Amino acid sequence: MSDLSASLWVLCTLSAIVPGWTQQTTPPTSHPNPNSGLKFRLAGFPRKHNEGRIEVFYNQEWGTICDDDFTMENAHILCRHLGFTEATGWTHSAKYGKGIGRIWLDNVICSGSEKSIADCSSRGWGSTDCTHEEDAGVICKDERIPGYVEPNTIETEQRQVEEVRLRPVISSAKNRLPIHEGILEIKYRDTWEQVCDVGWTPANSLVVCGMLGFPSEKKFNKNFYKEVKTSANKKRSTKVTSAARREVKTSASKKRSTKVTSAARRRVKKQTASKRVPKMVASNPRSSPSQEPKKKEPKNGDRLYLERQKPSFRMHSVKCGGTEVHLSLCPLEFYKVNSTDSCQDGSPVVISCTVGPAFVGHGAPAQAAMKKKKVSQQRREELIRLKGGARPGEGRVEILKKGEWGTVCDDRWDVQAASVVCRQLGFGSAKEALTGARMGQGMGQIHMSEVRCTGKEDSLFDCQYKNITQEDCKHSEDASVKCNIPYMGYENTETWYWDSSNMTDMIMSGVRCSGTEMSLQQCTHHRAVSCKNTGSRHAAGVICSETASDLILHAPLVQETAYIEDRPLHMLYCAAEENCLSSSARNANWPYGHRRLLRFSSQIHNIGRADFRPKAGRHSWVWHECHGHYHSMDIFTHYDLLTSNGTKVAEGHKASFCLEDTECQELVSKRYECANFGEQGITVGCWDLYRHDIDCQWIDITDVKPGNYILQVVINPNFEVAESDFTNNAMKCNCKYDGHRIWIHNCHIGDALSEEENKKFEQYRGQLNNQIL
Repeated sequence: MSDLSASLWVLCTLSAIVPGWTQQTTPPTSHPNPNSGLKFRLAGFPRKHNEGRIEVFYNQEWGTICDDDFTMENAHILCRHLGFTEATGWTHSAKYGKGIGRIWLDNVICSGSEKSIADCSSRGWGSTDCTHEEDAGVICKDERIPGYVEPNTIETEQRQVEEVRLRPVISSAKNRLPIHEGILEIKYRDTWEQVCDVGWTPANSLVVCGMLGFPSEKKFNKNFYKEVKTSANKKRSTKVTSAARREVKTSASKKRSTKVTSAARRRVKKQTASKRVPKMVASNPRSSPSQEPKKKEPKNGDRLYLERQKPSFRMHSVKCGGTEVHLSLCPLEFYKVNSTDSCQDGSPVVISCTVGPAFVGHGAPAQAAMKKKKVSQQRREELIRLKGGARPGEGRVEILKKGEWGTVCDDRWDVQAASVVCRQLGFGSAKEALTGARMGQGMGQIHMSEVRCTGKEDSLFDCQYKNITQEDCKHSEDASVKCNIPYMGYENTETWYWDSSNMTDMIMSGVRCSGTEMSLQQCTHHRAVSCKNTGSRHAAGVICSETASDLILHAPLVQETAYIEDRPLHMLYCAAEENCLSSSARNANWPYGHRRLLRFSSQIHNIGRADFRPKAGRHSWVWHECHGHYHSMDIFTHYDLLTSNGTKVAEGHKASFCLEDTECQELVSKRYECANFGEQGITVGCWDLYRHDIDCQWIDITDVKPGNYILQVVINPNFEVAESDFTNNAMKCNCKYDGHRIWIHNCHIGDALSEEENKKFEQYRGQLNNQIL
């Protein structure tokens, strides 16, 4: 964790550099001058104007606040100090970079009613055992307190760049998303301004492309933009010349109209009082030809942006190395406000970015034709993936090594390594490098540890790293990432209905998604809506969540515990009641005879970020007298025995389940228990164990002939409960049955092996002897 923060040191806004600074436990400071009040500011990069590392000006010195015991109540008070109405979140572990100087407050505990942070309990001003790796930050709601004046809010340095965008020079191009080429613009005080291209380098473009969600920059047609600039300059100069001519004409017209007006007045005096004098239109200077209403220009969808607006330069002399995750981390300069000599020998910066495979075909016509080829090539060469994330571009990092997927240990994990992962997957640079299994714990091998990247590598395998075993690192230390992804506008095109009383029309039906799509329109659906005239009865609805459970079966336990039992029929009445036997059992001579059962244990882990809860509420749970508890799910797991071509020859009818926490990892407490009508579910970090010796924990193979088969177990087969990842819900094993004995081996989760290894698995011909290698 300390190395992560050390790598993020450059994210801080520093007014001075203090070499070798290490914050140690410091004694309380003396009381400040009563005349010096507290001041607050937000600092650090990258961030927006309403978030950042919180810094306090106390006793004539700026300092930070430690994240120990930090709460939302603390954040609310600090945001109100800064003039915002409330906080929406807070951060720990120096997310916005490490500060310098004193750590003024530690173990701050507020109730939320205090008027000042000084009124909250703490260890005292200047008393702390923290380092700057624990600097706290706040995220404030972007809404100001009415009538608030900013007496104690110190604005951050001018080097801050909140947002960047690419503006296409052709107006119609803005409708094609993602926008991957155009003029670079930065947001400065609610306006968009340009960057001077004098001294601009490809490394600068790479940093900007990464911020915008693209893996790399690429060359573009410079001659086109030169012609655009020349054309725009000509048209603007023509407009200036025309305007100057109109001014000359207007001035001459004013002089002539003045003479006409004087002559008219003399004639009026000579006329009789009873005679009406008509108004002289020419005598009104406002009626000059130059002031006639302008004709509306014809609309042109491809009108050039540079012809409509003169560039307004704000930033220049950018010098990035190419490994930065944000433009603010690069050396750069700002022009002074209203500067007249800005970028005299240059033009606005133009950038073109490479579109990642996941976004090809969305507004990139030239690349759309090759989308299938590129995506298929990406899958063939896939050596790294993200699992467990709620959105594209985020998740637990998993790598393929020796045909098996495994995780990466978070020792020394930082944004440079995370950015290499993101770009390798076709996303932009990393927004965050997450540690401590923030995206859920993986299963199986841990392939890497102490990964050190410079940020210029093409693959994570090009970085320095150590091979590791689970003895050195646990899955509670799995590394994760959050990547920048291109803006696709999906949030503006989809509306979710819950209360369907105001529904006017059905627009989709028969929607089937795999879960990897980025919008509902990408899922398969009916060409014609099938329930168009059914009213609101069949309107679909969702409840969205930032987190979800993720169930996975512990495959080695199935292999270790599998065996055959010939069980007498008189001991199977409860199982028959729950339909756990094959259909031929109905014709058996009850209670005489027996059934041959393939038994095994199943241990189902929740490695997600939310508890797994049954779909049905307590009121609909079913009491089973045989087993003496309530069953909360009708279909939770399928057990199947398949031939090599996928034909089902036997199945386990595990009709009902009771979900509970059998065991949990260290420091995780059990929350769910079946007994006494208790709450049912599986807690994050816990597992539900179904032992091989309980009813229905089997497949009835009485009618199965000797041969080679595949044992398959599928969890949550009907997708009744939301999970962050459904690709790991199936487990498969090789199985050889000779009529008397059974061999189970090579058990693995469906997505745990490479495609090549899975093909070998499907082509398995069976065991030639009793020796299992």
